[in-house]
Amino acid sequence: MLERKNIHKSSHQNEVLREVDIEVPKGDVVVILGPSGSGKTTLLRCMNFLERADRGNPGI
Repeated sequence: MLERKNIHKSSHQNEVLREVDIEVPKGDVVVILGPSGSGKTTLLRCMNFLERADRGNPGI
């Protein structure tokens, strides 16, 4: 299972992710949809530990 709770990430003065919770059970396939600039890539990078979230439970 992949689980992240209360993820926050800011870039300069822009709050990119605010209180994001995600839980993906093992074997499930999910799609993250949203407009350009909504934080999809930032969320994925934080979930894969390529970027460090400013706050929140990174899960392990």
